[in-house]
Amino acid sequence: MVHSLFSRLKSNLPTSVSFLRSGYSLTKARRDLGAGVTVGIVALPLAMAFAIASGATPEMGLFTAITAGFVISAFGGTRFQIGGPTGAFVVIIAGVVARHGFEGLLAATILAGLFLIVMGLFGLGRLLQFIPYPVTAGFTSGIGLLIFSSQIKDFFGLQLQQVPADFLGKMLACGQAFPTMAPTTLGIGMLTLVSMLLVRRYIPRIPAPFVGIVLATVVSWALGLSTETIGSRFGGIPSTLPSIVPFWSGDLNLRAILPDAFTIAILAGIESLLSATVADGMSGDKHNSSTELVAQGIANVFSAIFGGLPATGAIARTATNIRAGAYSPMAGIIHVCTLILFIKFFAPLASLIPLSSLAAVLMVVAWDMSEPHRIKRLFLAPKSDSAVMVIAFGLTVFVDLTVAVEIGVVLAAMLFMKRMSELTDIHNLDTGLPEEEVFDKRNGRERVVVYEISGPLFFGMAQRFVDVMRFTRKKPEVLVLCMRSVPTIDATGLEGLETVIRRAQSQKIRVVLSGVHPQIMQIMDRLGTTELVGAENIFPDFSTAVRKTLVRMPDLDKKPETTGKPAHAL
Repeated sequence: MVHSLFSRLKSNLPTSVSFLRSGYSLTKARRDLGAGVTVGIVALPLAMAFAIASGATPEMGLFTAITAGFVISAFGGTRFQIGGPTGAFVVIIAGVVARHGFEGLLAATILAGLFLIVMGLFGLGRLLQFIPYPVTAGFTSGIGLLIFSSQIKDFFGLQLQQVPADFLGKMLACGQAFPTMAPTTLGIGMLTLVSMLLVRRYIPRIPAPFVGIVLATVVSWALGLSTETIGSRFGGIPSTLPSIVPFWSGDLNLRAILPDAFTIAILAGIESLLSATVADGMSGDKHNSSTELVAQGIANVFSAIFGGLPATGAIARTATNIRAGAYSPMAGIIHVCTLILFIKFFAPLASLIPLSSLAAVLMVVAWDMSEPHRIKRLFLAPKSDSAVMVIAFGLTVFVDLTVAVEIGVVLAAMLFMKRMSELTDIHNLDTGLPEEEVFDKRNGRERVVVYEISGPLFFGMAQRFVDVMRFTRKKPEVLVLCMRSVPTIDATGLEGLETVIRRAQSQKIRVVLSGVHPQIMQIMDRLGTTELVGAENIFPDFSTAVRKTLVRMPDLDKKPETTGKPAHAL
């Protein structure tokens, strides 16, 4: 097992290594320098805004962008991925801090990182791709609404001593406090919002959040406007780089934080691979999901050790990196260097940034996350998909994101089982023989009945198979099960097959199997199914099975045709 893990690590080297091996010219370095600085400018206000919205300090967001951003770019499996704090974690971070404090958040982040490393080492990144879009759409739209609601207080300058954690309580409290709105604060927020929308509309190559915050900060400072800033609430940002902080104590309840760690790991895995997929679509490149998950795990461990927040691949920043002309993962490392330079030389300026300006940035992020046009389309999808999306959305907004993720994973499995079971069909086949050879007139019953199973025979299909195989009319002498179209079978499906065999044998019906795939035969041999049905009753193809059963087969080359009757009508 250890040898296989080392082999997997060797075959999944970081993307940065392969690019350095292929040669790195001055022209390529210029491209990465321009893109890295651009993304660093974009990441600067977002890192602070996400941290503040999560209930943390601005420097924690910057420390996360630096430590996690470096690891994800240096060791990830994606050419253009930019990592750091994202909107998806705002809600879960606030909940973990409320329940377990910042120490509990750091411990949960480290555990989540370890989960991600294990998922990457064992190639489980592919499993996250099976989580259907309605589930992730419900999560992200719900998170977007929660982020938007959490910024109402700062955007309008409402006088609220304490904002309730739950969505309905928060909206009610903001509504009651609306008469305390500060016009100056609202004006700064609106200035940021309008300037961002205009930049996005007419000058999309320029980072809109940076423009909006710089403009609002300059106007607020120049006019001496009275509004809450980063400096007035947090005392500014220190000019020191991240350092190791205590992240574990004997007082922590490991069992209590495990669900939160699982939620962080699932969200980080989903968003990072989604970001990598978006990057592939924009650039024509191809990411390595296993390497990417390992890097995401290491990044979260280091982020927590250095006092940061959970991190993942950021779709908007990754897209900006590509549009800015990045060539390799070095652009992501340069984006980290840009943030370091800001902390060392310009941190005092951050204390002037109005909180309503950051709130406006997060409101735009929340709108982008919610993707209303995609949600509208999903209501036109099959009812099961729409219902799953509504459930995931409702649980995220009105219950808890951790619960929503856990139930969402279950819903994803149920939706997958439903889809797979719909692919499996059981129908009656015509033997191609004259009626007098198939029908026994003396006993008034068919001598042989043939059913074909098309599709995987697994736990989601096993009970339907057993139910179909109940003979309510006169029982045949022989039951032929054609399994040429069964690509795979699991333990539950095999148990269902054995149930049908035993039931038929107890009714003096001979069971014959045909066209069983070699892999399924191996499973049947190991579990004793071959012995139960009898090796003499298993044939390589349908024609041989019927010929051996009824002595002759008129046209051996003719492929049997489906009668068109559903199995339950037979």
